[in-house]
Amino acid sequence: MNHKDFLVPDGKQLKLADYDANFTGNYADKEAGLADLEKSREKIITLQEIMYAQSVYSLVVIFQAMDAAGKDSTLKHVFAGINPQGLQTAAFKPPTEEELDHDFLWRASKLLPERGKIGIFSRSYYEEVLVVRVHAEILQAAPLPEKVKSDKKIWEKRLSDIRNFENYLANNGVLVLKFFINISKDEQKKQFMERIEDPSKHWKFSFGDLADRQHWDEYMQAYAAAFAATSTEVAPWYVVPGNKRWFTRATIARIIAERLESLDLKFPEVSDKQKQQIEEARKMLASE
Repeated sequence: MNHKDFLVPDGKQLKLADYDANFTGNYADKEAGLADLEKSREKIITLQEIMYAQSVYSLVVIFQAMDAAGKDSTLKHVFAGINPQGLQTAAFKPPTEEELDHDFLWRASKLLPERGKIGIFSRSYYEEVLVVRVHAEILQAAPLPEKVKSDKKIWEKRLSDIRNFENYLANNGVLVLKFFINISKDEQKKQFMERIEDPSKHWKFSFGDLADRQHWDEYMQAYAAAFAATSTEVAPWYVVPGNKRWFTRATIARIIAERLESLDLKFPEVSDKQKQQIEEARKMLASE
């Protein structure tokens, strides 16, 4: 398997119901998947160190999914061991008053990682074409001109804005990788029940999650529209099976490692002056 097995082609109209959330590829068993996860994670650690030293590229990893798909646990396992200095995370919750006073991409722009760093978005600016699209009342309550709210092409325009934004990032050395963790509706129910039955997981449960569950089909349509409009060569979408979490983690780690390997990553060249200073330092330390 490689990243192309889960890649959404640019412009493809898809139905997420056709994707098998239980798929586990050609792994012999869970242990084989975990071993592959560890190999990919070691590659990411090494490549991130080079990227940090080079300070030319940066990476944005976006996680989107329905509730209870395991976004947080996935990023925890995929990025374990990464140097914290080269990693930053952001969780996109309902926008604050300050964020509502700006364009819908503003809060994402201010959270972009510096060159050499990996930025993780747990949810993202895509919420503006997912949650807001499914729940029309949010758009109507937003501080926007009435002609914008009533524009029948608003979602096409927002998706076009996102596509242009991601092209802009690519033109500035930012690699954007977007993952949809695809769990089934039955698996979500199972995860919700675990949260309800286990007191230690009660803090994870929100009654609002059940309300969103009632809009499952609408969310699937909104995701499909977003994938078709914004999965590009420079900012691809990957639909990753999510019912078996070990497979989800192994697959996402492998894709990230493969895409980092495709960049022109290399340690900075040392100048003649620096080489001379290194040699002098070597002699000084050797003489102590």
